[in-house]
Amino acid sequence: MTDLNLPILDLSQLDEGPEAAERFRDDLRAATHDVGFFYLTGTGVTPALESRLHRAARDFFALPEADKLAIENITSPHFRGYTRVGGERTQGAVDWREQIDIGPERAAVTDPAAPDFARLIGPNLWPAAQPELREVVSEWHDHLSGVARKLLRAWALSLGAPEDYFDEHFGEPSTLIKIVRYPGKEDVAQGVGAHKDSGVLTLLWVEPGKGGLQVERDGEWVDAPPVPGAFVVNIGELLEYATQGYLIATKHRVISPRLPDDRISVPFFFNPALDKRLPLIELPADLAAQARGVTQDPANPIHSLYGENALKSRLRAHPDVAGIHHADLVAVRAAAS
Repeated sequence: MTDLNLPILDLSQLDEGPEAAERFRDDLRAATHDVGFFYLTGTGVTPALESRLHRAARDFFALPEADKLAIENITSPHFRGYTRVGGERTQGAVDWREQIDIGPERAAVTDPAAPDFARLIGPNLWPAAQPELREVVSEWHDHLSGVARKLLRAWALSLGAPEDYFDEHFGEPSTLIKIVRYPGKEDVAQGVGAHKDSGVLTLLWVEPGKGGLQVERDGEWVDAPPVPGAFVVNIGELLEYATQGYLIATKHRVISPRLPDDRISVPFFFNPALDKRLPLIELPADLAAQARGVTQDPANPIHSLYGENALKSRLRAHPDVAGIHHADLVAVRAAAS
């Protein structure tokens, strides 16, 4: 694996004594300061659970079109459910993929005085033809939430903050699971365009043997092929903000596979409650001296309040849903641009 373009970290080191744990934290800090991406092994996710998730994903996308469209996201003001091929955009360009979006299972907010981002809160849409999907996704969610919390505690210590720094400021996490299929194309196509994640932490599972993910390093696009038993992990804009650019959120993209191949991936996003802000971490002097400042992109402002970041991302990615259910928000943002 020496020719891989991203470092490999083993989460189990945190349970192997103080010296091993400190090495892991140092490697974690270095990986996310230098590139913002790494491979993570030792998560405790079993091959059996991976296989069940993979099978459930394949079974979902093999459903008749009518069963998938019965839970199409255009029926959900909360951006949940199935997105047909071409139904999502990055930087205004069409992403060549289909997917189902699954978030926290909550009742919709009906208070007209609630902040705009409260529109993201609501129930999921589950396929009636595949009841087992909900069970495996729930198990996957619970396990990866534990992995994410363990990583965040390690990050906090590595940055000179109390171990419970993120626990204190996260509230009830806003999670999102996307089960994605990239269909094959005859020509090169944008599976998902170049972007940075809008939150804190992403754990990505990729179908074994299927490439396509690319990460920007030093101005060049480098491949990040799947590693058996590992997740691809990256940080989002909020962690860059909280460290004032000491840690870096990195652009990445997915190139569509060529026909007749396709590709399954399942990103898990672990973020603060919508109404939470991540305050700036008081870095030790030697780390603070290496902070590069938050990326300034007028086309993509980074908000400290997670709900604002999340809403920005959803409105842009799904203009059809935004137009049907949130025309007032679209109009306000258009007038301000």
